[in-house]
Amino acid sequence: MGALVTACNTDQKPQATGTATTSASSTDTLATAGTTDIVFINSDSLLTKYEYFKDARTRFQSKTQKAEKDLQSKAAAFEKDVQNYQRNGGGMTVEQRASTEQKLAQRQQQLQQQSQNTGNQLANEEAEEMKKIYDRVEAYLQKLSQERGYKMVLTYSRGQSAILYGDNSLDITEEVLTGLNNEYDQEKAAAKTTDTAATKKK
Repeated sequence: MGALVTACNTDQKPQATGTATTSASSTDTLATAGTTDIVFINSDSLLTKYEYFKDARTRFQSKTQKAEKDLQSKAAAFEKDVQNYQRNGGGMTVEQRASTEQKLAQRQQQLQQQSQNTGNQLANEEAEEMKKIYDRVEAYLQKLSQERGYKMVLTYSRGQSAILYGDNSLDITEEVLTGLNNEYDQEKAAAKTTDTAATKKK
């Protein structure tokens, strides 16, 4: 999320390396229009205070913990069976030992494969969820930029940003957070209304 940089209606690039500045033509425009072409948001605050992100993180953590608990349970059962075989294997026939060892080896392989598949699935789901967050933020910033005449919205993250300094008047983080959270509250209210209506029909 720290890499979030959304260019909205970009028709010129900021001519800066260490600080965010505008060209002479942009400055003239600002003086005339009384606004600014380039603003920035604090991505750290955006992640910690955006309710959609917090809810998504909670859902993902719950799913991860459930998957880990399932794997741990199966691994414990497998370890118990291995220990039973180690204790009782001496009383088995050669055929019984060979069959048991083959089954245990297959279970071990299945557990390893399940662990890998689960990890890949969770990673894909996390990436998809982050994409949804990017898309939501980008859509809102595009709408806001059209309303306010912003040409570019930069992201700032302490210690990991090309913006070494930005005037506080260019920081629209709180405004963006308020707008995003209001939209999300409206979505949740609409979803709740729909669920209530569906329940009543039953």
